[in-house]
Amino acid sequence: MSRIRIGLDAMGGDYAPTEAILGAISAAGLPEFANVDIVLLGEKLVIEETLSKLESKFTFEIVDAPETIAMGEHPTKAVSQKRQSSIMIGLKMLMEGKLDGFAGAGNTGAMMVGSLYTVKTIDGIFRPAISTILPRPSGKHGLMLDVGANADVKPDVLVQFANIGTIYAKAIMGIKNPTVGLLSIGEEKEKGNILTQATYPLLEDDRFINFIGNVEGRDLFTDKADVIVCDGYTGNVVLKACEGLFYNLIKRGVKDDYLSQFNFENYGGSPILGVNKPVIIGHGISKSKTFVNMLKLTKESIVSNFIDDIKAQL
Repeated sequence: MSRIRIGLDAMGGDYAPTEAILGAISAAGLPEFANVDIVLLGEKLVIEETLSKLESKFTFEIVDAPETIAMGEHPTKAVSQKRQSSIMIGLKMLMEGKLDGFAGAGNTGAMMVGSLYTVKTIDGIFRPAISTILPRPSGKHGLMLDVGANADVKPDVLVQFANIGTIYAKAIMGIKNPTVGLLSIGEEKEKGNILTQATYPLLEDDRFINFIGNVEGRDLFTDKADVIVCDGYTGNVVLKACEGLFYNLIKRGVKDDYLSQFNFENYGGSPILGVNKPVIIGHGISKSKTFVNMLKLTKESIVSNFIDDIKAQL
């Protein structure tokens, strides 16, 4: 198998570049990364100094990116004005085939907008989505999308989310025939808002997915549906509510194996589903462990070829 090249935004995240580079060093030492080249993008002198301080026994290809898109910058403006940023150079290299995948914990909006401008959406995809993992007490995991990329959508977009989510659940999560649920305020077909009511019959008629009907908020952490679809506004509210509850319980000293599964560090990041190349977005407060898992997910996304599966189904 030919070598895999993964680009990592070394300047992305609240603890950049140290934690990102620590993650790269840890990943480079894993047996599963024997055929992977990790390319670090960012201010070259800063990256070199950090590698020296950390006394890395691994050498990395460094691509100089003199500009950095800050976490609070407006995504569209930053993408257009900072072409020499680590995010934009990394995405450009991905578009040109110089990288097989790109990951970073920087400005989420810039990663999304930059991906649309460079690697672009798959032909036929209306809007890309961001997903999140749903831990279940059974030990299984569910998938929810969208969780923030698209606050307002139309029914046909939710249908595409169901298809994309199904393919991802098969390829990355190993679920043979994923069930799909539509997030609503009641199980009955007639329940919900205008969006869910209009989407329900479209999902019923889609022969490419295993649609089981509406699911409610209380079903998110059960095995009722493997893939749950919703608009990005609803999904992001759910995601942030879960994060808030998790951190409050941790502060109160609650320790539980199931609770620990809500720690985002265990998953690394979320792929932008619907673009032509693997792009993984990490949480802004990512530490080295998170970056390791982010790189693992990027590699898995490349090897699985799930993007080709999406193209074939479309």
